[in-house]
Amino acid sequence: MIDLGISKLALIGVVALIVIGPEKLPKVARMAGTLLGRAQRYINEVKSEVSREIELEELRKMHKDVQDAAQNVEQSIHQTWNETEQEFRNLDQESESALLHTTSPQQLAIKAKNFRRKKLARTSAVPAWFKNRSGQRQRVISGSARMARHRANARPGSSFF
Repeated sequence: MIDLGISKLALIGVVALIVIGPEKLPKVARMAGTLLGRAQRYINEVKSEVSREIELEELRKMHKDVQDAAQNVEQSIHQTWNETEQEFRNLDQESESALLHTTSPQQLAIKAKNFRRKKLARTSAVPAWFKNRSGQRQRVISGSARMARHRANARPGSSFF
């Protein structure tokens, strides 16, 4: 930029006073100030627009990089998923072949019969309201809790306060 010191500004002021004259000098100085202000605002606007464009370009580049990274991650996840799924299929086939070779049909029938028997014991067809009416216990409580419940002279809980 132009380096203007106090001595150079004084020299310019004296030359302007001689050339323009003392009557028109304030108007010319005001006009020069407004033109200089407009020029500075225009330069600042251009600078800010250029910086916005640069930031926008950087954001576009960053967005593209993030999209590429996301696609790479997605591809690696799909690849890992497919590999794991293939391994499970291989293990399943191996276990089925091993199970068929080691267990006889009689053992499989016994296991199925025991499974049905256990399932029937867990999920009995007797409804809960019938169990309650017939006296079967639904909830088990301890002996001390039972004694406290059926105590003849039950005392209400006394408070310390």
